[in-house]
Amino acid sequence: MTFLPPAILGSFTFLLFCINTVFWCSLLFVFAAIKLAVPVAGFRRRLDRVLTGIAEAWISGNRWGLAATQKIEWRFEGLEGLEPRRSYLVISNHQTWVDIVALQLAFNRKIPLLRFFIKKELFWVPVLGLAWWALDFPFMHRHSKEFLEKHPEMKGKDMETTKKACEKFRGSPVTILNFVEGTRFTPAKHERQKSPYARLLLPKAGGTAAVLAALGDHLDSFLDVTIVYPDRVPTFWHLISGQLSRVRLKVRAFPIPAHFKNRDYDGDGEFRQEFQTWLREVWERKDAELESLVTA
Repeated sequence: MTFLPPAILGSFTFLLFCINTVFWCSLLFVFAAIKLAVPVAGFRRRLDRVLTGIAEAWISGNRWGLAATQKIEWRFEGLEGLEPRRSYLVISNHQTWVDIVALQLAFNRKIPLLRFFIKKELFWVPVLGLAWWALDFPFMHRHSKEFLEKHPEMKGKDMETTKKACEKFRGSPVTILNFVEGTRFTPAKHERQKSPYARLLLPKAGGTAAVLAALGDHLDSFLDVTIVYPDRVPTFWHLISGQLSRVRLKVRAFPIPAHFKNRDYDGDGEFRQEFQTWLREVWERKDAELESLVTA
C-alpha cells in the first residue's frame, strides 16, 4: 500500500491502530474492573496474566497493521536466548516515540511485557492512559532541577516513588525499561549539555540505580539496547505514512553486577561514583555502536 499518498496511507494506518486499540482495550478494561473488584491476591495474579496477554495481543495487532500497510525493514539483533519467564532491566538510547514501537515489536512475547515510567499527566491520554494504569505501569512526577532548587524538600522524592512503584513487581517476571538519557535526543539538547558523545545525551544514573535498589535481587540481566534509524529520525507520522524505510535494533545482554544490587545510590557516595563511571563506560560503547550501525 506504500504507493498511496502519505496523507491517505497514514490516515488508513492510524485508523487500523485505533480499531486495534479500542478492541483490545475494551477487553482489558473489563478484566481490570474485575481485578479491582476482587481483592484476592492469588486471583489478581491470575488476572494480571490475562491482562498481559491482552496487551501482547494488542502489540501483535499493531505489528500486523504495520506489515500490511508499510514497507519497513526491521533488523533486530541479539534476541537469542531471551526468556519470557526471566526478569530484565532494559536500558536504551531515546530519539523518538517510534522507539517504543520498535522495542515492543522486538521484544513482544520474548520477554515479560515492557513497562516504563510515565509522567502522571499522561494518565489523561484517551484510552491509553487508563490501559497503562490497568497494566500497572508506574506513574510518577518528574521534578526539574529548577523545581528542586525552589523546593529542596522534594529532593529524593522521585527516587522514593521509583522504588515504591517497582516493589509491586516482585514475585513475577517483569521487564523494566529505562531511557537513561531521561529525554529524547535532539541536536539542541546535545549542544546545551556539551555531551562528549557524538550521538547520545549524558546518561542519568539515578533512575537505573533506583530500580536496582528496589528489584536488584529479582532481576536476572541487563539488556542494553541500541536503536538506529539509518535514513532519518522518524516521527510517529513517518512510521504510519510510508516515510520510514529502515530500523536497526541491537541488544546486548549481560549479567547485573552483584555489587550493584540493593545499594543506596543517594546515601553511598562511593557507590554513586562507581555506578556513574560504569554507566558512562556503557554509554561510550553504545556511542561507538551507534556509529557502526548507522553506516552498516
